[in-house]
Amino acid sequence: MFKTILLPSDFSGCSAEAAGAARLLAERFGSRLIVLHVLDEPAALDPMFRGEVPLELLRGRMEQYAREGMEAFLKSHFDGLPGVETRTVSGIPYREIVREARECGAGLIVIGTHGRTGVERVIFGSTAEKVVRMAPCPVLSVREGGKEFIHP
Repeated sequence: MFKTILLPSDFSGCSAEAAGAARLLAERFGSRLIVLHVLDEPAALDPMFRGEVPLELLRGRMEQYAREGMEAFLKSHFDGLPGVETRTVSGIPYREIVREARECGAGLIVIGTHGRTGVERVIFGSTAEKVVRMAPCPVLSVREGGKEFIHP
């Protein structure tokens, strides 16, 4: 049913719950599974946020965190599942997720819905909401602490 499933991950608890759903679906349908991590550079690279830290050092730390996070995430959630692919890109998360979905021909995006509340949500919106609105394919949003996704 879903030839390719795209799982964006920030390695959070909510991404872990989405990973469980993505794994079950990939196993059920024999889907190719791509785990995507987006380095959210725009804010982090702004001098106001990084202070006196040299840009190259900050970028190196972000890339190291992404490599270590991806390795731990895969081991924790996809150990023993063959053919899981990984991608790490830089940019604005929702744009990169939608771009990757188009490029890889995703039949489904599975995304965690954790995020902002209150004023922050009103001002910035959520990555998951923007992905749902702009995605070229269906999107399964998984809420942390919600109903468990159960394999029938």
